[in-house]
Amino acid sequence: MPDFVIGVDVSKRWLDVSLAGGRARRVEMEAGALAALAAEAQERGALVVFEATGAYDAPLREALEAADVAYARVNPAQARPAQARAFAQGCGILGKTDAVDARVLAEMGARLDLSPTEPLAPARRALRSLAVRRRQLVEMRKQELARRDGLGPSPMQASIERHIAWLDGEVAALDSDIAALTAADPEISACARLLRSAPGVGPVVAAALLADCPELGKLGRRQLAKIAGLAPLARDSGQYKGARAIRGGRPDLRARLYNAAFSACRCDPEFKALRTRLTAEGKPFKAIIITAAHKLLRRLNAMIKSGQPYAPQPSP
Repeated sequence: MPDFVIGVDVSKRWLDVSLAGGRARRVEMEAGALAALAAEAQERGALVVFEATGAYDAPLREALEAADVAYARVNPAQARPAQARAFAQGCGILGKTDAVDARVLAEMGARLDLSPTEPLAPARRALRSLAVRRRQLVEMRKQELARRDGLGPSPMQASIERHIAWLDGEVAALDSDIAALTAADPEISACARLLRSAPGVGPVVAAALLADCPELGKLGRRQLAKIAGLAPLARDSGQYKGARAIRGGRPDLRARLYNAAFSACRCDPEFKALRTRLTAEGKPFKAIIITAAHKLLRRLNAMIKSGQPYAPQPSP
């Protein structure tokens, strides 16, 4: 456990900063103030705890990494209700302000054994940005396609078609950028080749896995399954034995693994045999694909750890 913990609530223009047990103070979101905060944390040997807020927390992360300060970037969607809010309610803190959130995050770091977040290498960070942007444009294209198909004859049809064509071009350009970045970085390129040797994993899925799951190959299979939201969680109480279900984790990562597993169950003998066996046992279709996705994630994790490409396993 760290000797000092600093909780930080991130906003667009400022940070609310609190030591565990102390009052919060406000720090402007500008380079000098962030560097001073990072220097203070470095001097104290502190762990800095904050919730992931996308682009808003990027300047804080960069300042902490430049000063070699350990930080824990808590995923606000890791559980429902949000992890930090659930912790606050468990401590009897029902109010919610930026200052309260900073104090709660500091208390979380002081009382829980939070693992420091591993900083991403610049190439991995760039790959994540490209993958996120591609995902955004693909979602926009899905929406426009749905509008076009439901519109019927209309003067708006031509406008929608032009937008879809533009989105197609932007997605293709991002695919080229992702391929170029992957080829240019030896570590990413080697990992991508390993991942693409597995069934159901093409260039898009491989890039998404490398962007969304930098922990791949570095954690145990149970930890990784929780990160992906593929771990079956118990719901038992007394004599009641509830059905195991998945929840939490990273939804985009889980969606990619689900799609890859669906494809693997159609084309790979090992996964086809798994699907056939579970179908014969009466398992629902989605549960079968989730089981296959869980298995695929375990195999991918082992491949990255060992540096060995996919090899089908003999049926038991």
